[in-house]
Amino acid sequence: MSTVTRTDSQSPALHVADSHDLIRVHGARENNLKDISVEIPKRRLTVFTGVSGSGKSSLVFDTIAVDSQRLINETYSTFVQGFMPTLARPEVDVLEGLTTAIIVDQQRMGADPRSTVGTATDVNAMLRILFSRLGQPHIGSPNAFSFNVPSVRASGTVTVERGAAKAVRQTFTRTGGMCPKCEGRGTVSDIDLTQLYDDSKSIAEGAFTIPGWKSDSWWTVRIYAESGFLDPDKPIREFTKKEMNDFLYREPTKVKVEGVNLTYEGLIPKIQKSFLSKDKESMQPHIRAFVERAVTFTTCPKCDGTRLSEAALSSRIDGINIADACAMQISDLAEWVRGRDEPSVAPLLTTLQRTLDSFVEIGLGYLSLDRPSGTLSGGEAQRTKMIRHLGSSLTDTTYVFDEPTTGLHPHDIQRMNDLLLRLRDKGNTVLVVEHEPETIAIADHVIDLGPGAGTAGGTVCFEGTVEGLRASGTTTGRHLGDRAALKETVRKPTGALEIRGATTHNLRKVDVDIPLGVLVVVTGVAGSGKSSLVRGSIPARAGVVSIDQGGIRGSRRSNPATYTGLLDPIRKAFAKANGVKPALFSANSEGACPNCNGAGVIYTDLAIMSTVATTCEECEGKRFEASVLDHLLGGRDISEVLAMPVNEAEEFFGAGEARTPAAHAILERLADVGLGYLAIGQPLTTLSGGERQRLKLATHMADKGGVYVLDEPTTGLHLADVEQLLGVLDRLVESGKSVIVVEHHQAVMAHADWIIDLGPGAGHDGGRIVFEGTPADLVAARSTRTGEHLAAYVGA
Repeated sequence: MSTVTRTDSQSPALHVADSHDLIRVHGARENNLKDISVEIPKRRLTVFTGVSGSGKSSLVFDTIAVDSQRLINETYSTFVQGFMPTLARPEVDVLEGLTTAIIVDQQRMGADPRSTVGTATDVNAMLRILFSRLGQPHIGSPNAFSFNVPSVRASGTVTVERGAAKAVRQTFTRTGGMCPKCEGRGTVSDIDLTQLYDDSKSIAEGAFTIPGWKSDSWWTVRIYAESGFLDPDKPIREFTKKEMNDFLYREPTKVKVEGVNLTYEGLIPKIQKSFLSKDKESMQPHIRAFVERAVTFTTCPKCDGTRLSEAALSSRIDGINIADACAMQISDLAEWVRGRDEPSVAPLLTTLQRTLDSFVEIGLGYLSLDRPSGTLSGGEAQRTKMIRHLGSSLTDTTYVFDEPTTGLHPHDIQRMNDLLLRLRDKGNTVLVVEHEPETIAIADHVIDLGPGAGTAGGTVCFEGTVEGLRASGTTTGRHLGDRAALKETVRKPTGALEIRGATTHNLRKVDVDIPLGVLVVVTGVAGSGKSSLVRGSIPARAGVVSIDQGGIRGSRRSNPATYTGLLDPIRKAFAKANGVKPALFSANSEGACPNCNGAGVIYTDLAIMSTVATTCEECEGKRFEASVLDHLLGGRDISEVLAMPVNEAEEFFGAGEARTPAAHAILERLADVGLGYLAIGQPLTTLSGGERQRLKLATHMADKGGVYVLDEPTTGLHLADVEQLLGVLDRLVESGKSVIVVEHHQAVMAHADWIIDLGPGAGHDGGRIVFEGTPADLVAARSTRTGEHLAAYVGA
């Protein structure tokens, strides 16, 4: 082995290839960005700050990340591009120095009923191989342990044409792990027929009571009425036995309806395919309400909810079958795998061990592999996606994170910071959109956008170090050191909500009285049982209004005006002022531009190429027919009103000719939650996570419920906006409401009248009440992790 000795004492000149150490953005104009230019250092951790709606996501996600992915997609063949998401080029003059971008966002994971934490992270695949090699008795390949693979048996005769052709009888078998009764879902359903139709009516009289089943629909009602199997004019209760069987259970059969070939099948299998094959959490609210009324879901009696066949459950390693392994808390499963010593599968055990340890390290050790992925919160989903990147061999990659501390207790934030720094230290560029001061503090470079939100934002207020940000005088800089003080006096409760023997998920027979008429904060580390207590154990009764982190459902036509019900009083006011029908002032009804059908843009589908959206030439993006815009209210047409920010619209509908109390009340609530800058006609698809959360809060503030349950309302809120949120919560309490908040933000804890702290740890290490009392008592005791962090926060 030879070595080379350097004799030159001077450092070599910088190679030209090493000079590309910046991502340069010039002239970015996406959404509200105002022709901004920034230079982002590579292989460093850059945090983007600013109030909600200031343009952070527009710069990081809609400009840098989108263009990186678009350029990578263009390297594939045209055929492959046809199967990939279509990405338009962002509004920017110059983008230089881009590297491959990996987006780790808070989008909920797929809500397919067969998708679990184990299948989403490939841990299940490794476990299946492990059991197929070591499980006793041996039952087959890894497919034999998969609840997504059914067992197949077939036999028949095939002709082998080789020399003299001869018939050979063959059989084919494939052993899958799917439970045949529940088809791998773990639950079976029973349908209440009285919720599907009114049997006193005929089909022609509108017997069906299923949402969306309209009498003129070819695919639903008309196919039953005109199939020839049923008498559409006979009440359903008078059907013969054969007609009832055809109506409810008939196998798929080709029929012709008015010359069109369609497939008829019984009502029960049709409902099962159209409603029950989907996860309830992914359904629109009115569909979910129907399913909850019409269908009862019970644990499959054959597999006991494990989703697996008897054969798969019979194969064990040291007394543990694969269902037992998937049901273990991941931290326990990691210890079980560590105890396996089998040289024949040593590399597999090493990889499996490393992946499970990553779960524990990232703060998700309390999950189990059989947890449905659709039940994970946004923060849990983001951290689950991080698992696959921690052990990646890729370097010089750009990782883009959207508020990675969402849903994390202060105790866990340091752990997340360490992971972000580790990704950077591997030679990657890490871009983080974040409001949390603890994460901003570890940044190598900070870019602060603002100064306000919406049209008042979109400019770069500061670029530089964290120390420079503190001294900069920007909104973020001024609030970076803010610390809320403990309340001097707390409100007295007017009653109590009793919970007895709560055992949802990891709760351990919890007994607690939640005070009413005050602001209650439920806290504890991630996985300690907070949501299980508040969502799963509060008695279901009228008067409880729950505002969770679920996304707002709506098309690209939906906007704050339609979502909040604001558009209805506006349309009526226009109609009354002009003596015409309210429907004229809806872009989804009679007043829609005929050229773009009220969308404002024309979508051109170019098959395998990107869909192109162009502003409608006829209405110039205003969405309404020209004649509708001749009708004015207070000197403004309907398109001008929908373009107003909330603050301007509140003033417009508050006085004068356009005074509309119903609209003004809704606009006041939108302004109260900090959405005064938002255009009331802005598509919901363009809103940030924080904006959507506050929009839901504003909508529910009008509800008559006496108990409000909020799930981390500070999500996506800038430090400067948290104070305004606390004011909203105070007003709710002062109006006679009871407010229960699941929250990690210390400012909200300090402002509470009463704190319920769960823990002490996560998963089976949690599920107990470790403190009940006032914030001052919690700080004084310092007996829990929450108490220690709150004491440090308030400087006690």
